[in-house]
Amino acid sequence: MAVMPSRHKSLVLLAGVIVLQVLLLAVQNKRDSQGRLIRSWTVGAVSPFERAGSYGFGWFRDVWRNYFALRGTRKDNEDLHRENDALKLHIAQLEGKAAEADRLAGLLHFRQSQADVPMVAARVIGGSVGTASLTIQLDRGEHDGIRRNMGVITPDGVVGKIIEAYPNTSLVLLLTDRESGVGAKVADSGIQSPVGGVGEPLITMKYVPSDDEVSVGQRVVTSGMDRIFPRDLPVGTITEIKAGNQFKQIRIKPAANLEKLEEVLVLLTLHPLKETDSAAAKPAAPATSNPAPVSNP
Repeated sequence: MAVMPSRHKSLVLLAGVIVLQVLLLAVQNKRDSQGRLIRSWTVGAVSPFERAGSYGFGWFRDVWRNYFALRGTRKDNEDLHRENDALKLHIAQLEGKAAEADRLAGLLHFRQSQADVPMVAARVIGGSVGTASLTIQLDRGEHDGIRRNMGVITPDGVVGKIIEAYPNTSLVLLLTDRESGVGAKVADSGIQSPVGGVGEPLITMKYVPSDDEVSVGQRVVTSGMDRIFPRDLPVGTITEIKAGNQFKQIRIKPAANLEKLEEVLVLLTLHPLKETDSAAAKPAAPATSNPAPVSNP
């Protein structure tokens, strides 16, 4: 029996080791391939359920969060609306108080500038509800020296006259009433004619001859001829002139804001008033005055 040389033994051993490694690698690759396939099947089978669960949970979570978020937002909006409304009301009240303060300051300034003229300040507490008579009610009456046919003004101009006086209140017929009237004249030309109401915001100047020169924009003031108002108190401004057969038709915008009266002054005398910034009248000659039974307190 021949003996294999040592060199050949080494080659055989090396070849055996290589074959063994190849077999082990083949087995391992086969196992890995089977494992990956099993994992792939498992993942493929489970993934749809995972995605569905994740989507459902996410949708529920978003709805839940949005529900409470919307409830919170809605409540915040309601609170903001209430706060906004309260602020608007507060601002309106402040604006009303500021406007009242301005009116009272103007009234006080006018009253101080006419310190030698007896007059009583009064607040408007009511007005006519129908169109048959345009009147306002004042919170001053006979106890304050007010009598019938006394003139009522504001710093801007003529308002009307007292038609009824009660112990603590009085009734004023406004200049715009159909039954009202005041002796007046055109300030620039001195043309005299009565002015009265027609039941509308504008008043009219009557009986001005067609050949008299009258222009839009001219001021109309009291003439003092009615023995209710002193001379040269502002009545209004001519806004419209229409020609007529015998007399002009003249419309006048009242100087006083008769539709928004809050406070007025009742003249207790026919003593002429001084010219002021509020009542831009010319200096007037003294007029015959009625005795004032009570001076302004």
